[in-house]
Amino acid sequence: MPVQITKCLMEGLTNEVCCQEDTIKSILQFSNLPYKTALIRAMNREEQDNIHTRWSDAYPPAHELALKLNELIDEPKYSTFYSLSTEKNASSLFQSICAIGGKEGWFSTNWMWWLRGMVDRVILGVGLSRGRRSQTSLAINDVIDFWRIEDLQPDKRLLLRAEMKLPGKAWLEFKIEDNDDTRKLIVVPYYYTKTLIGKIYWYIFLPFHEFIFNDLIKQIEKKAEFIA
Repeated sequence: MPVQITKCLMEGLTNEVCCQEDTIKSILQFSNLPYKTALIRAMNREEQDNIHTRWSDAYPPAHELALKLNELIDEPKYSTFYSLSTEKNASSLFQSICAIGGKEGWFSTNWMWWLRGMVDRVILGVGLSRGRRSQTSLAINDVIDFWRIEDLQPDKRLLLRAEMKLPGKAWLEFKIEDNDDTRKLIVVPYYYTKTLIGKIYWYIFLPFHEFIFNDLIKQIEKKAEFIA
């Protein structure tokens, strides 16, 4: 949890507050829990990777109003394409894709993603502090570091929308396509901008894409070997 949020919560503990208003019970049926019991339950859920909601689900505000990739009138002019063929099954590949980010990081180029997250924090973006709600499962609108899941089709497609500070809009798409007895694993970063600064930004970072995404796709395929 970000320091700013933790600080606000801790400051709220300086004053003892006892709520006597219980009108809510006439609308919602529930039993009160002692603080210690509630704390232990919350910690157990986190240890069991069974968290239903998380502070990052609602941050940044109004994220649900963000422009979706399929809502663009024109297709993004800036994108690159990376792929490899593999004999791994679609299920193992997709599980490997869905394990990226959070505590697992971004494989051997994790330091580069970490650096981008630090830059984002400096310019008041979300950075990498949000992590993931769960390390074993994903759902549409879940957060993965500075990305949010826009589309998820099991064993076929994972589409992430960037929520870091950018002079444009960005998406990262993972796809698995069947090709007879093999599968094609595909990674496509999309970038949409109409500003000069946005175009300069794309071309400055374009040389790094070759290294980052080629490595990412190879590591995803490699990790699939250890997934039953």
